[in-house]
Amino acid sequence: MMGGLDLSAIGLLVGALGGVFSFWLGRRWRARYLARKRTRDETAARAGESRQVRRARQRRDAGR
Repeated sequence: MMGGLDLSAIGLLVGALGGVFSFWLGRRWRARYLARKRTRDETAARAGESRQVRRARQRRDAGR
């Protein structure tokens, strides 16, 4: 026993903290992945636009 805690309690604490950290890290990485995917999809959609559609979008975006 170390300071009133046995090894199993310390192991549970380390496991719980590791789980919380893993969850948090996974959420951050997923958000970053989705942002990159959204940018990539928007770029691909714009590549297929006609000139008329592209100019209309540019005018609309410039007005904001």
